[in-house]
Amino acid sequence: MTARAVRNEFAKLRHLHVGALAGLLVLGVVGLTSVGVAAGGVDDLSWATLLASASLAVPLASPLLIAVLASRSVDVEHQDGGWLPAATAGTGRGGLCRAKLVATGAVLAAATLAASLAIAGVGLLGAGAPAPVGLWAGYTASVLVIDLALLALHVLLAARVENQLVGLGVGIVGTVFGAIAIGFPAWLGHLTPWGYYALAAAADYRGGQVVTLTPAYASVAALGVVTAAAFWFVTHRLDRQEA
Repeated sequence: MTARAVRNEFAKLRHLHVGALAGLLVLGVVGLTSVGVAAGGVDDLSWATLLASASLAVPLASPLLIAVLASRSVDVEHQDGGWLPAATAGTGRGGLCRAKLVATGAVLAAATLAASLAIAGVGLLGAGAPAPVGLWAGYTASVLVIDLALLALHVLLAARVENQLVGLGVGIVGTVFGAIAIGFPAWLGHLTPWGYYALAAAADYRGGQVVTLTPAYASVAALGVVTAAAFWFVTHRLDRQEA
């Protein structure tokens, strides 16, 4: 992967309208969070309520849209035969996947941070109490790690399986699993990447009350390290196979 390859990927993303998908992700997370807050009543608005609603909204909105982002980024190579020209220019299939992860990951990171800031803005306007900056930042960082881990997995899947409906189907399954994982035991949440959204939850409804939680930072960090190592290993194998 070179800086030139990453620049080329950013140029491709502009033509693929990926920015609109990122905006949809922001609107989805903020909108679902707002619905969750409204369901609890305006008088109940608090930072804990916002965190609990966001912790439920993110796994509903993110998995499928991340799958679509990866598919849009990679499918152009399948459709236009872009793998061969890139290899001829010195960027193998693995290197191109790494460039796509960097470029698309930057867009996804911007969307994740924008959604977090928008929800935090709602809290600053109506929650009243001082913002739990540390918890909010920790939760946002955890979600960002999980989002990027899922993006890496979907980029590999989209690169290896030309039928992009497979990746989208996996994204739908991930949405379902992420939505129900909050009720699973912690050990079960560790078994799939979507379960980590529940492990990262910063608040939850317990016995009719909203309580703040400490995200499983060590588990989320482990997911990031393992995914990064696996992505590096698989993409370098792709480069050697193409050589």
